[in-house]
Amino acid sequence: MGHREELLAGAKRCLHEKGYARTTARDIVAASGTNLGSIGYHYGSTQALMQAAMLSAIEDWGDAVGLALATATGDESADPLVRYWQRVIGSIRSHRELWLASIEAMLQSEHSAELKAQLAEGIEQGRRGLAAMLTGRDEETIDEQTVRTIGAVAMALMSGVLTQWLTDPVRAPSAEQIAAGIRALSLAPGFHE
Repeated sequence: MGHREELLAGAKRCLHEKGYARTTARDIVAASGTNLGSIGYHYGSTQALMQAAMLSAIEDWGDAVGLALATATGDESADPLVRYWQRVIGSIRSHRELWLASIEAMLQSEHSAELKAQLAEGIEQGRRGLAAMLTGRDEETIDEQTVRTIGAVAMALMSGVLTQWLTDPVRAPSAEQIAAGIRALSLAPGFHE
């Protein structure tokens, strides 16, 4: 691995361990075994390196979440909605650093048009992937209406569940409670007028 790759790997480690805002150039150098001059030579600035690390971490996050949502475990519910939320919560528990990095990336995107554009594209792919998973269809067959309805709502729900589990896992809702809440909302009188 060359210095460029070592720097990126070190920056990603720092991102997971310290977060974006608390990582310094010296932290990256220590984690990568390189030198300060390498950052400027290969990336131009610490900020550019951290942005590259953030984008790489988000790719890792997308891959990990996709795998977690598609992989069955032995103790899952027979109810497909409960099973889906068990997998989401399991992913939050097992990949906490990646989920946190995705939130931090969103906040940092306010200062980088490039990062914001890449996050927006990732969100669009996520909506499409969730719509495909939840409808049992291939992603290429998912129409825009399904992406904008099922995919968008699934992502919104996932974001809310994520916030609760990252902030207060003791009182965060279980997969069964989330599924019951979704079903209760669909039957609520105010939604049928």
